[in-house]
Amino acid sequence: MLLYIKFMVSLRCKMVVKEELKKLGLHYVNVDLGTIDILENITDHQRDLLRENLKTHGLELLDDKRKIIIEKIKSVIIEMIHYSDEIPKVNYSDYISEKLGYDYTYLANTFSEVKGITIQQFIIMNKIEKVKELLLYDELNLTEISYMLHYSSVSHLSNQFKKVTGLTPSYYKKLKEKRKVNLEDL
Repeated sequence: MLLYIKFMVSLRCKMVVKEELKKLGLHYVNVDLGTIDILENITDHQRDLLRENLKTHGLELLDDKRKIIIEKIKSVIIEMIHYSDEIPKVNYSDYISEKLGYDYTYLANTFSEVKGITIQQFIIMNKIEKVKELLLYDELNLTEISYMLHYSSVSHLSNQFKKVTGLTPSYYKKLKEKRKVNLEDL
């Protein structure tokens, strides 16, 4: 039996879900970002308990088909950008469509109607979050980050970063350095 979970976007979330399943005596085949594959059928009572237990951790058991599709799209994008060793070089629309087995136009329309933003905007927001993370780690320079995330150029990445955050990547990095200095002054 396949169940869908909203807000399940990290490895920590997966650990929480596994623990909650264990508490209820439910056996799973797989727990992935946004989905749980349970061996047995669960009763309405077990479903309600799982729903309540997940809610205490900020997670939500989904029943609505459109919400499930949205969470699948978000999970594919988050996994692609934040957890893959390399972002696919194919069109994101082709990648998402192939991963989910739906026509991209249907996915894009559903996502926009429910979320109020486009899939492309969601991808950009996640890529910028990844850029912030990489800038804070200070292991890669902007050129390497640009290449890693498949930006056409460093200036394209910088323009998109500034449009989303209001800051240039170099200024964002300086803010991190200022925080370190301030902490050292304490």
